Amino acid sequence: MNYKTTALRRALAADYAIGLMPATARRRFDALLLEDAALRVELGHWQEALASMTGALPERPVPEHVWAGIKSRIEPQVLHMPAKKPLWTNLRLWAAAFGIVIAVLVGVLYQRDLGVEYNATLVAANQQPALQIKAFADHLQVEPLSLAAVTSAQDLELWAIKPGGKPISLGLVPAVGKGRIQLSEAQRALLTAPLTLAVSLEPHGGSPTGQPTGPVLYQGQLASL
Repeated sequence: MNYKTTALRRALAADYAIGLMPATARRRFDALLLEDAALRVELGHWQEALASMTGALPERPVPEHVWAGIKSRIEPQVLHMPAKKPLWTNLRLWAAAFGIVIAVLVGVLYQRDLGVEYNATLVAANQQPALQIKAFADHLQVEPLSLAAVTSAQDLELWAIKPGGKPISLGLVPAVGKGRIQLSEAQRALLTAPLTLAVSLEPHGGSPTGQPTGPVLYQGQLASL
């Protein structure tokens, strides 16, 4: 199979990200990812698109005129004749709607973490979001979403993989999942997009070879804010 075909690579990355790829093909694709930086970037695009769909939508109250319309269709024998409203009432509604939009925008801006430069959501093989990572100037903030349990003889190690480059360790994921990973000056210089982050299962204390020795459990694409 010619894995250099653009359409085939895009289709394989999509099947892998969505979770439709059979187990045998998934293992073969895992091996390709370790050798093909461009394929990792393609997969990262699909993972970002899927992760963006997992956020919850805020609840909004249903306007009275919508309820009235629903009731008029459910009970057609009842004639609903909404009264005409003066122009100043419509202007007031527009002003209220504009105020809601402004409030939502302000809320979104305030919710963004001050000082965060990059963000990544790492997902498991089943595309379940597992780890949220925020990159600050000198450290990474790690927030577990759905991490698998590891034994006391094992650690989770975080790796940075630049396109065409080898994995470089950024440190161990905190034992409880949530916490900080302090970065050296050399590690901070790595944090530029495009960059793939991956977490492998290693012996206690981290990889003894400087490269991943265990299975890659989670991975995702670093994105700038």
